[in-house]
Amino acid sequence: MTPGLLIAAPASGTGKTTVMLGLLAALRDRGLVVQPFKNGPDYIDPAFHRAASGRWSLNLDTWAMGPETLAGLASAGQDADLILAEGSMGLFDGVAAKGATGNGAAADLAALMGWPVVLVLDASGQAQTAAAVAQGLARFRPGVTVAGVILNRIASPRHEALVRAGMAEAGLPVLGTLPKQAAIAMPERHLGLVQAEEQPALQALIADAARLMREGVDLDALVAAANSTATPSSTPRITPPGQRIALARDAAFSFLYPHLLQGWRAAGAEVLPFSPLADQAPDPSADTCWLPGGYPELHGATLAQAERFRTGLKAFGETKPVHGECGGYMAMGEALIDKDGIRHPMAGLLGLVTSYEKRKMHLGYRLATLRQAIPGHPAGSALRGHEFHYSTILSQPDAPLADVTDANGETVPETGSTRLQPGGGLSTGTFFHLIAGAS
Repeated sequence: MTPGLLIAAPASGTGKTTVMLGLLAALRDRGLVVQPFKNGPDYIDPAFHRAASGRWSLNLDTWAMGPETLAGLASAGQDADLILAEGSMGLFDGVAAKGATGNGAAADLAALMGWPVVLVLDASGQAQTAAAVAQGLARFRPGVTVAGVILNRIASPRHEALVRAGMAEAGLPVLGTLPKQAAIAMPERHLGLVQAEEQPALQALIADAARLMREGVDLDALVAAANSTATPSSTPRITPPGQRIALARDAAFSFLYPHLLQGWRAAGAEVLPFSPLADQAPDPSADTCWLPGGYPELHGATLAQAERFRTGLKAFGETKPVHGECGGYMAMGEALIDKDGIRHPMAGLLGLVTSYEKRKMHLGYRLATLRQAIPGHPAGSALRGHEFHYSTILSQPDAPLADVTDANGETVPETGSTRLQPGGGLSTGTFFHLIAGAS
């Protein structure tokens, strides 16, 4: 297996995404082929990884994916010189109960793949204490190796000397230091960073991050620290939802895991993208339509005025299967209410009415047992996925799609819904995003 590193941190907000992007770009500028990965259920960071590395970044999720699936997806880096995986939250943060392989923590992935960890530490407001934090992380779990640290937000040469002294006492290599005043701000919104395709200055941000890495990180030492104990495996087979798939794809519908899209194509399916925001309807020659999640709540007025899209989707769904995830599910419903309380008509394939005015965060892993088939998965299938949204259901008159529980086995009221159309088409939708079939 190609040697790799996992870029992690004690907590969110330490700057690990900036470090990840900067390293991808700086190493790419050196002529290295670097394969990126993202730990856990994240749609936004992989798009940034792709912009920086020039390669698709895949999600690796130990709660949702079995060991064979993880090993198969990790084999996407076999033609690369180096693998860099970005952790999520803190290094050991995951759910309480084990899933398919682990609890979703980045440490699970590091242990499974044998990737040494590079810790990104926010050293602001502390000095030698940063070494105690790093040492605690390095000793917390057998099988997880910390290769070194990158010190972020260093205020002065004196500050750097004190932190380095602590790291030397703890026996942890310092692979780099980044100055406090050079922080690169990534625009954010309610589900995380603003999407890569919505940032016109993205390449400039990545170039700035790469410059920081070149100036502050020992790139030779970092590459030399990479390792892997995993055995290469074949790419997992993923059943596509149809042979010809009409796929909504724009700023309102962009949350589709790259490993699913690649798996559909690898299985011989043809993907036919269309843009609801551009008032495009699904291709009538497709045999199924898939509406991913995204940000329809930010584009309610545009979608309501997209008559060609709404009427075309409704006509398609009369005789063919349509499935929506989260934002796609909302767009299939009767109406969407935006943050200002304005009601916008949607496609009406389902009776769902949602409100972004009445916001409440819904977040967590989901295990769903299907009562009704969805494209690509028969009734009775057990699916693992993740839910993350702020919209509230006001009305859901259709039959429930699945029995859904969270990572602790507690019942979740957001069951999804299903409706058989008069012309024989089957409309289905869920608030959770599919990651993998349960093993």
